[in-house]
Amino acid sequence: MEAVAQDIYEWSHYSPEKQLNFNGHLIVAGGHRLLIDPPPLAAEALEAIRREGPIEAIVLTNRDHVRETAAYRGLFRTKVLAPEQDAPLMEIEVDGVFAHGDRLPGGLRVIHLPDGKSPGESAFLVERDGGVLILGDALIGKPAGSLSFLPQDKFADMAKARAGVRRLLDFDFDRVLVGDGASIMTGGREAVRKAVMG
Repeated sequence: MEAVAQDIYEWSHYSPEKQLNFNGHLIVAGGHRLLIDPPPLAAEALEAIRREGPIEAIVLTNRDHVRETAAYRGLFRTKVLAPEQDAPLMEIEVDGVFAHGDRLPGGLRVIHLPDGKSPGESAFLVERDGGVLILGDALIGKPAGSLSFLPQDKFADMAKARAGVRRLLDFDFDRVLVGDGASIMTGGREAVRKAVMG
């Protein structure tokens, strides 16, 4: 697990099928501790997280990023929060929902991205440390150093999906932490602009 911003840590699990990393994020801020879209973690890392204190919630960006949530909900005895529009479509029950503009523990501002791969696709903005954006499937970090959309067949309407992601350009951020691929540690807003205008 690596510190990637103030109070934010990232870990990765390589997917041979997708040929890229699945990333999870740990937020530790203001007395809050959250996991976002958690892929598998090594046993020693899980134990280290447990030793540091309780996890307040597991927060999901979309219905397809459940990953290890069911197991970790039990392990950490915590709740699961998901986008309001995706919750009824998920393979697990959730304990709470959120919508565009909501503020979540740890300083996460919810940005709903309409017409994405799933109806509730959301990003989280951390408005400190120059602005940190956390994405699920809205954009992926592939190839490394840039951002791109998933294949067109993942979207009902690619033009609408692109327009939905353009909403991110209304916000200020420098880092982009992705759920899939390689995160961008500087120049992230310009990488988003290039992806949506491309």
